Amino acid sequence: MTTSRTGRVSAALLSLAFLVHLSLSSILILTPLLLLLLLDPVSRLASPKSLRSYGVNFRSLVPHLGEFVLYLTALTLASGFVSGGWAWIPQTWGASLTLPDLTPNTGLWWYFFTEMFDHFRPFFLMVFSVRAFTQFVLCIAGQLATVLKVHLLIYIAPICIKFQYDPLYAAFLLIGILGTFKAYPSLSDPGLFLSMIALFPETYPYFRHPIVTALLHLHAALLMPLFNHLWLNQGTGNANFYYASTLVFACSNGAALIDCIWAGLRIAIGEEKEGYAVAQE
Repeated sequence: MTTSRTGRVSAALLSLAFLVHLSLSSILILTPLLLLLLLDPVSRLASPKSLRSYGVNFRSLVPHLGEFVLYLTALTLASGFVSGGWAWIPQTWGASLTLPDLTPNTGLWWYFFTEMFDHFRPFFLMVFSVRAFTQFVLCIAGQLATVLKVHLLIYIAPICIKFQYDPLYAAFLLIGILGTFKAYPSLSDPGLFLSMIALFPETYPYFRHPIVTALLHLHAALLMPLFNHLWLNQGTGNANFYYASTLVFACSNGAALIDCIWAGLRIAIGEEKEGYAVAQE
């Protein structure tokens, strides 16, 4: 996103291609990044307008999208050449779609799929990821074909449409969604989202519950290492202990995300005035 803000189009698209190649879920920020290439990096949260009012030509997105696909295809072919085949795809991209490894992490998926009965797993994989059935669902050796994760993809359209006038803020919010709901997250995923709040100081006065959100993060930061130690080292706890701490962590990230969405929308209205109330018609 830094390269896209400075107008280095090819560098931005190549960087995103590398990111998507390493983490397939990062495809979420493709749309706001393409929009960012069409606009200058000025914050427009306080004066929202449609992209057409800025004279944006959407047809210019086509060559940018084609360039991104070219980079990603080249990286995929290079990986196949280096590994001597395509067996790396189910071990990398496929793992993020089918969730074969249920090692405890800071996410929400591992405990849910550990506790459920095996015969319910395909149904809930469909609920979480929405399994894409085609005529090739049953392929060689009778295994299921590709799984298309759209649980995270459904957030792209509403976020990018609502914040079309500030695609950097839209990308920021999608990074927060990805850090909260990613199948195999790490602390760096929500950490990136939280650190990016510093890019939008104009939204600070419009946060609704910043103290509560900060205390939730502090609470989760204390609980996760403590419950992890009790469960795995001391043996005095169980998986419910650690999962409870990850739920608190997810709630704290969700609270921060909701606060940022509210602030990004509220800033256009301005400061509250005594005797007046904001109402949506």
